[in-house]
Amino acid sequence: MSRYGAQFGPDITFLGVPPCDWGEPDSYRDADVVILGAPFDGGTSHRAGTRFGPRYIRQTCYLPQDGSRPSLALGVDGLRDLVVYDAGDVEMFSGDAARSVRDLQAAVYAVARTGAIPLILGGDHTIAWPDAAGVAQHLGAGRISMVHFDAHADTGDIEFGSLIGHGQPMRRLIESGAVRGDRFLQIGLRGYWPPPDVLDWMAAHGMRSYEMSEITARGLAECLSEAFGIAQDDCDGVFLSVDIDVCDPGHAPGTGTPEPGGLTARELLDAVRRVGYELPVVGVDVVEVSPPYDHADITSFLANRVVLEVLSAIARRRRDARDGGRWDPRRPLLEGR
Repeated sequence: MSRYGAQFGPDITFLGVPPCDWGEPDSYRDADVVILGAPFDGGTSHRAGTRFGPRYIRQTCYLPQDGSRPSLALGVDGLRDLVVYDAGDVEMFSGDAARSVRDLQAAVYAVARTGAIPLILGGDHTIAWPDAAGVAQHLGAGRISMVHFDAHADTGDIEFGSLIGHGQPMRRLIESGAVRGDRFLQIGLRGYWPPPDVLDWMAAHGMRSYEMSEITARGLAECLSEAFGIAQDDCDGVFLSVDIDVCDPGHAPGTGTPEPGGLTARELLDAVRRVGYELPVVGVDVVEVSPPYDHADITSFLANRVVLEVLSAIARRRRDARDGGRWDPRRPLLEGR
C-alpha cells in the first residue's frame, strides 16, 4: 500500500470523494482527478503550520461531506461530473526536505502518467517544485507552462543554507528545465521581496510577473487574458499553482508570510475559474494554508473553494467541449442551464 492516509488528523477525503492508493493505478483507473495531500512545512521562512493545511482544506465546509458540490455559477457538479479520488497524504517529513520532495514527485508522476490530473493540497510552497516536475516528467521537460498566483516570486536561490524551501521552488523548476522561464506567468506579486539580483535572474529567464500595481492599473481580467495567451503558446498543458497569500491578509489571514494589498477572495475565485475553464490544466496545487494562524477558518474555507472552483471549471470546460456549448457568466441563475 502506498496510501499513507492522513498524516495529521482523521483519515478523511476531500468532501467525501472516494479514496484510492496512488501506488495502485487500478484503484483510480477511471479517474479524471486524483487529490494528494502534501503536509510539509519544512521549507517555511517565517510562520509554520502548513503541515495541517491538507486536513483543513479537505474538511472545511458547512455542507455534508457527501462527494457532491453543484456549482450555482457553472451549472455542473465538479465532484460528480468529473471522476475524483483522494489518495490521502504522501508521507512527508519536514526534517528531511530532500526525501520529502523526492517522494512527492514520485507520487505526482505516478498519477500524471495515468492521464489523471494531480491536484495537490499543501503544505508550503516548497511542494510546487516536485508537483510541477512530476507532471513534466510525464509530459516532457519544458512542455508545460506555469500560472502562479502568489504575493512572492519564490525564485530565490540559497536560503538558510539550503536549495530547498518555499522561497525557491520556481527557480528550481526553471533551472531543472521542467518549466521554461518564458512560459512562467506570475499573478499578484507585491511587497518588498525579491531583491534586485533575483529580479535580474527572473528577467534573464524571460519570466512574466504581474505585480499588484500593474493589475490595479490595467485590471485583473486584462492581465489574465494576456497571461493566458503566453501560457498556451508552444506548450501542451498548464500547471496552476495557487499560494493563498496572493489574497490580502484580510481575506486569507491563515498563512505563513502575509503581505498586505493583495487580491480579494472574489477576485481569486473568479481568476482560478477562468484558468480551469479557458486553459488545458494538467496539474494543480493549493498551498500555504496555515490553520494555526487562521481565524474562524476563513483561509481554509477560501482554499476549499479554490479547489472546487477549479474542479467545476474543468468539468464545465469538458462538457462544453463535448456539447459545443459556451459558459456565459451573465446568464441568469434560473434560466435553463
